[in-house]
Amino acid sequence: MKIGRIETFLVAPRWLFVRVESDDGAVGWGEASLEGWAEAVDGAMEALKDRFLGHDPFAIEDIWQIAYRGGFYRGGPVLMSALSGLDQALWDLKGRALGQPAWQLMGGKVRERIRAYAWIGGDRPHEIADAARARREQGFGAVKMNATAELDWIGTPKLFDEVIARVQAAQAAGMDVGLDFHGRVHRGMAKQLARALEPLGLLFIEEPLLSENHEGLAQIAHMTATPIALGERLYSRWDFKPFFESGAVDIIQPDLSHAGGLSECRRIAAMAEAYDVAVAPHCPLGPLALAACLQLAATAPNVAIQEMSLGIHYNVGADLYTYCRDRTPLTAVDGYLPIPSGPGLGVEIDEAAVRAAHAEGHRWRNPVWRQHDGSFAEW
Repeated sequence: MKIGRIETFLVAPRWLFVRVESDDGAVGWGEASLEGWAEAVDGAMEALKDRFLGHDPFAIEDIWQIAYRGGFYRGGPVLMSALSGLDQALWDLKGRALGQPAWQLMGGKVRERIRAYAWIGGDRPHEIADAARARREQGFGAVKMNATAELDWIGTPKLFDEVIARVQAAQAAGMDVGLDFHGRVHRGMAKQLARALEPLGLLFIEEPLLSENHEGLAQIAHMTATPIALGERLYSRWDFKPFFESGAVDIIQPDLSHAGGLSECRRIAAMAEAYDVAVAPHCPLGPLALAACLQLAATAPNVAIQEMSLGIHYNVGADLYTYCRDRTPLTAVDGYLPIPSGPGLGVEIDEAAVRAAHAEGHRWRNPVWRQHDGSFAEW
């Protein structure tokens, strides 16, 4: 068996799907979505096509090592997202060819289902409460939300009170809550806010500072009992290594479409396990990315919870492209997502729908956020 074709598909709202086909007709699908940079990843895929057409598709680790190390320049969001999509597609192809789920090929599953959370928005407590109740009706028992739309360099008690009121509104609706700072916060204010939020019993505080501020993150992690989560902007086990060594993180959030696919994220999870760090894969992407995350959840014992984002930019339309074995969309039940039992990534692709969507394409770009004074705010 040899790789005979590698195709990419720009699918609205902002996805990049990868299809690998062997010379004897075996097919696998993956997702290389990189929000706002789909064209760059698509360009990087051209080099992978030149490298791996004619290669044994079952030699997944050999392909991973060559793709990562063989081009001299390595790492970063674009190259690693391209490799991620290819890696997912190869696991899907191999599983389908052998009639086994990817989790079976990776050592078997350690759980039948994984707890899930979804994102909610809203500026006022009553908006948050309504959104939280809607997620509960969709089957979720946990949500993630913005700390606040405005996080200045210097905080005030009034601002802290507003954040606390929004969290309490979601909790009163029966939800566990994770709070995303988006790295928007100056270190001094992040420390204050972390202290103010500690009595609320949050699932985690996500990116209280950006990952490049490693020293500041370690300081915050050592001063609060609330778990610190980060990792969606880290792309390999080497990127995660200093955070493990310094104790700066309690929950890592690698993105399986950015951090080297199933192969690398399984290694990252194993590293995290040695440091008693939990895993909550980042996934504000499409249905193939989510399917890959569920394969990781099946095999990595320290995966604690899975993000499943819904909304205008996220998994809207997922049911048009992928189905579980019984052709139902992936949905939460009693707060959990089931581990797919089908071969490969465990989902079925409506290839005609994907090709039709690709004909339309997309040019999605990240929106620009600004503070009330007009200055740029982190995503």
